[in-house]
Amino acid sequence: MAVDILRQTSLHCLYYWAEQIPDNVYLTQPYPDGTVEDITWKQAADQVSRMAAHLRSLDLPEPGNIAILGKNSAHWILADLAIWAAGHVSVPLYPTLTGEAAAYILEHSESKLLFLGKLDGTADGWNDIKSHIPSNLPVISLPMSPMSDCPQWLDIIAETLPALPKMPDPDALATIAYTSGSTGRPKGVMHNFRAMMSVADGLQQVFTVSANDRMLSYLPLAHVAERAAVETQSLYFGFHVYFADTLDTFQQDLQRARPTLFFSVPRLWMKFYLGVNAKLPLKKQKLLFSIPFIGSMVKKKVLRQLGLDHCRAALTGAAPLSEEIITWYRNLGLELLEVYGMTENFGYSHASRPEQARTGYVGVASPGVEHRIGDGGELQVKSPGMMLGYYRNEEKTREDVTGDGFLKTGDMGEINADGYLRITGRVKDLFKTSKGKYVVPVPIENRFNHPSVEVVCAAGANQPQPCLMLLLSEEVREGLATGMNRDGLEQELSDELDAVNEGCEAHEKIEFVVLVKEPWTMENGMLTPTMKIKRNVIEDVYNRKMDEWFEQKRKVIWEF
Repeated sequence: MAVDILRQTSLHCLYYWAEQIPDNVYLTQPYPDGTVEDITWKQAADQVSRMAAHLRSLDLPEPGNIAILGKNSAHWILADLAIWAAGHVSVPLYPTLTGEAAAYILEHSESKLLFLGKLDGTADGWNDIKSHIPSNLPVISLPMSPMSDCPQWLDIIAETLPALPKMPDPDALATIAYTSGSTGRPKGVMHNFRAMMSVADGLQQVFTVSANDRMLSYLPLAHVAERAAVETQSLYFGFHVYFADTLDTFQQDLQRARPTLFFSVPRLWMKFYLGVNAKLPLKKQKLLFSIPFIGSMVKKKVLRQLGLDHCRAALTGAAPLSEEIITWYRNLGLELLEVYGMTENFGYSHASRPEQARTGYVGVASPGVEHRIGDGGELQVKSPGMMLGYYRNEEKTREDVTGDGFLKTGDMGEINADGYLRITGRVKDLFKTSKGKYVVPVPIENRFNHPSVEVVCAAGANQPQPCLMLLLSEEVREGLATGMNRDGLEQELSDELDAVNEGCEAHEKIEFVVLVKEPWTMENGMLTPTMKIKRNVIEDVYNRKMDEWFEQKRKVIWEF
């Protein structure tokens, strides 16, 4: 099966659905004042056509690179489409970037204009970024932008007549997606329209999606995972996209959307899991779930309260999620499927199929994808979503792509006889103890599961044995701050440590766990925008304390 000729790029899709289902709602946007706006396919196409006409009137070099900076919103997607309709290339920036990183991307990408979207300086990097925007860079403000002294999207579309869009060639450069920079400077990954549409093409071959589906967009659209799972697929299949306003309104936004398809990352799946357990402890769950009829009713109620009772399939990706948590969701009745991909192949690599998922594996190669294990156990992938290369960095492109077109993923993997892929860790995450033995952190981190622990990071380079740093859930941290007894929790964590060590080889056995005081967030640089841990940052923060911790000779160490 191939991409429909009438929907061969995301822009083609917009105008296709504007003609086929003009009055169907495409985008639903909540605002801080409590109002909610619905934008139909016809209205979306009209706004895009008007903004494209305005961009063309600016006489920018064509094709030129135009940046988008802001949290997810309906107008983020419309700006992306307008850039393409005007014959330009979009360059998304993460809203949580530091000012220095934003300045680097704007300069490196040679962006000629900036669409500035939803930012408020509370859970994003605006307060730092605003002083790093070049004074000579033209800015257009989207709704909910913090800048009012520049041209505004709504004013422009009110004053500009729509123009026929420039429909792009599928092989033309569409976007430059900068990596989240978990190690070193972000790299600009160039994708054409054909690569972006490969996700939708692959999905339609293995799973039924239609204009009747619904998704909630809240993970950063600047990341290819959300861009592929929500933006690209909604445009191809014509379904309804809802947006979240803030973290505080997230549950309300999720209840409004009642998504039929839902994509999240392990950190948030863990938060949902911990939230349910705080209200309904695991022991009580086990008892209630075992009772016929009542167990089924309780499970449905849990999914309804999460806002996922209409969800046909849920996806998890970007980082490993423990087998225990995946099994818990599947036991609830949620088809939770692991997916795997890279920025360099627009997230189109491997996926678990409905009713064929195997716990511990990220699925099988997606249609059209080839995979193999290269030197040192590194996974190599050739995908229809493969990048054109790194922007202004041919040397790095040659380094990361083999002569026969396979991407060196940097991930260590194993492929079983049935073609299922297991990711065993990152090549660069390996560290050596003082005894000269290598430790692979991810499998150990995944085995440490406790309902009070939100994130786990293994460390201990050049130490006698590895250790684990644990970030407790927000609820538990708040409980401890108000006098919750530590002794019981400490004993449980000690017992979990013993259980994990039973499955470790001698050189992998964990010496102790540390309960860290400072939360790991995107804002303090310890998490990427997709909530993966930044090992190099975390290690830099805690390495100076390692010797002191080892000297304590305790199994559980409190930082607070």
